[in-house]
Amino acid sequence: MRHRLKDVAERAGVSVKTVSNVVNGYVHVRPDTRARVEEAIAELNYRPNLSARHLRKGRTGVIALAVPELDIPYFAELARHVVTAAADFGWTVLIDQTGGGREQERVVASGITDHLIDGLIFSPLALTAEDLAGLDNRPMVLLGERVDHGPADHVVIDNVGAAREITSHLIGLGRRRIAAIGSQRTPEGASARLRLTGYADALRAAGLDYDEALVASASAWHRADGAAAMRGLLTSGVRPDAVFCFNDTLALGALRALHEAGLRVPEDVAVVGFDDIEDGRFSIPTLTTVAPDKAQIARLAVELLAERLDGDPTAAARELSAPYRLELRESTQTP
Repeated sequence: MRHRLKDVAERAGVSVKTVSNVVNGYVHVRPDTRARVEEAIAELNYRPNLSARHLRKGRTGVIALAVPELDIPYFAELARHVVTAAADFGWTVLIDQTGGGREQERVVASGITDHLIDGLIFSPLALTAEDLAGLDNRPMVLLGERVDHGPADHVVIDNVGAAREITSHLIGLGRRRIAAIGSQRTPEGASARLRLTGYADALRAAGLDYDEALVASASAWHRADGAAAMRGLLTSGVRPDAVFCFNDTLALGALRALHEAGLRVPEDVAVVGFDDIEDGRFSIPTLTTVAPDKAQIARLAVELLAERLDGDPTAAARELSAPYRLELRESTQTP
């Protein structure tokens, strides 16, 4: 049996209004009264009717999360954190996949009507700040690096700094022929460009030459692309002694190609990735990586969306940065 506010009020010996004040966090309730109401709530296992609450505010209680690819583990793990963070606000999350295509991103950014969702958390690859500026004022929070200083609130990490730090880690191990896998020259490759910049900065700071022959492109960042890029580097004759892969799935593919070539990791070639996906904690060897705080990215995005919904929708957009750390594992740690 689902209990109502009236049942809680009768059990606690107070009015329905008093129970409502306690449930909604109203501060001006006497401590002893609040304690009786909370005890009655626990005894009856009362759960607020969130749908009714959202309707009173003119909202659906649903937000959307749109990401390029759900089969990229980083986005799947990020989605889980967004769902967890949204639950604290009583929100349900509708998850969509854009494929990183311009038209599908445009549909997601402008085509989900107001009566379906209250706001959107969006990681675009193709749309620009100008594209987004032409949309309506639906609350939106951007993720990723494609749109910088755009028309909506934005959560980022320091891609350049993280790439510089992980490359410097390899240099500190005595590696001097450090390859990079994941370069992209397309407009959608914003993350790749930033990570390549950090890689080049670290080489320059250590007095090492930037060698185009050691930079392998990848049109997509899947395991197969990492394996193909690693095989290409090995057959080209450049023979790196370390590889910085621009995400962990590329690194997992590179590990496979190195194994097939009879090369030991990290003794012959050290390998690092970016994203700290779960697979990298169980690969052989386990993968050294940049670990963005995905839970914090999700929390910041959801909190920004909540503030935008409850505040001024025309206020200036804000950009917040989430932290990262290096996770040093077997792929760079010699016995």
